[in-house]
Amino acid sequence: MTHSPIAPTTPTGAPGFSRPVSVAERLAGSLARYLRAPLPVRLRAWDGSEAGPEGAPVVVLRSRRALRRLLWQPGELGLAEAYIAGELDIDGDLADGLRAVWGWARERGPGGLPRPRPGDLAEAAATALRLGVLGPRPPAPRAARAELSGVRHSSARDRAAISHHYDLSNDFYALLLDDSMAYSCGYWTRPDDPAYGLAGAQRDKLDLICRKLGLTEGARLLDVGCGWGSLSLYAAREFRARVTAVTLSARQRDFVADRIAREGLADRVEVELRHYRDIEGGGYDAVSTIEMGEHVGDAEYPAFAAQLYGLLRPKGRLLVQQMSRGADAPGGGAFIETYIAPDMHMRPVGNTVDLLEGAGLEVRSVEALREHYPRTIAAWHRRLEERWDAVTELVGEPTARVWRLYLVGSGLAFEERRMGVDQILAVRPTRSGGTGLPPVPVDPVPDRPVPVPVPFPAPARPGAEERP
Repeated sequence: MTHSPIAPTTPTGAPGFSRPVSVAERLAGSLARYLRAPLPVRLRAWDGSEAGPEGAPVVVLRSRRALRRLLWQPGELGLAEAYIAGELDIDGDLADGLRAVWGWARERGPGGLPRPRPGDLAEAAATALRLGVLGPRPPAPRAARAELSGVRHSSARDRAAISHHYDLSNDFYALLLDDSMAYSCGYWTRPDDPAYGLAGAQRDKLDLICRKLGLTEGARLLDVGCGWGSLSLYAAREFRARVTAVTLSARQRDFVADRIAREGLADRVEVELRHYRDIEGGGYDAVSTIEMGEHVGDAEYPAFAAQLYGLLRPKGRLLVQQMSRGADAPGGGAFIETYIAPDMHMRPVGNTVDLLEGAGLEVRSVEALREHYPRTIAAWHRRLEERWDAVTELVGEPTARVWRLYLVGSGLAFEERRMGVDQILAVRPTRSGGTGLPPVPVDPVPDRPVPVPVPFPAPARPGAEERP
């Protein structure tokens, strides 16, 4: 019997007979020895062979290039790029696969993977050689990497970082988000109501923010990092506030300007394209910054907090909605920093409270919304999958796979408490300590009539905007 030189034999149980070791068996055995534990997933190799625990999520290696990519770039980014390129996949639910791997890693303690033993690297190299994995470094996937230069958190670099994420395509975000174009955690007041969904959760979030800020007719609101204008337009339309919306994204500015005109709100909303450091004036009754503080930077946040204080009148209110992470993991991770949101910085929510109070603001309430984010992200993910053909035609399959991985991974991070998100309400007190705030917080369940937002028109055809 002749055997392949890369496939040694193993007994079949019958005397005098043996069979080749499959690619999947060889990989599973090598990984198990390296990890010193059973694999948390089952492997399916490019030759169709499988090995690993029955019933576990199946990781599909579609080509040798997936392993070659990991040899050149071990760790999170190498795995992510193999997935983006379509060389590695999960058979079934992607979240189940990631949940199994992350749960397995948590069981092994803070270090995660064990340190290689003296013979581990030599064995890995020999296995790679036998399987024909060795070769030149594979090219990066055909999805836009963030290529930033200059001083971190300079105005020019911040503009490039924001453009990378938010200027992907307004048409793309219209496929992903609800008609309000709110791109932040929703507030799910009726999660068990089958008639209630993403649009309702975003409406209730916008309403909650406006009521926490105490908006009334004619109140001056500054919306820092306004996105596609969901809060600015809601505050003007439903509370008749006078709003200044600020964004660093040119496409967002143009989008908001168009919605202002279409909704007839030019007398109540103005939108400006500028860096937050360049905002002029002050005396605002209220300031909001909704999931924008993550882009400010660690060293820059004290000055940002001081600026927010200075923009408010005495007794003016500030609402910060911001994501948080542990002090040992302030960034988004290698994948997110490279493909999604470069230069992000998050901290424990208590540290943000300290920074706001250090700027002279009085923090009045902190409301954790962590459980609301997995629901919000799951709704975005469903829309991505339902509109997969339109998304891939618009931005390409590698970019679509970037977003699938991003949404699924982010949802798990909030579900498993590796990330949080909070609404922080603060006020600029008077010199005598007055705040003007009522002694009882606002009712968290809105009783206002349901507004009907003017939807963003669906893309007429792929390529309606310039491809990224």
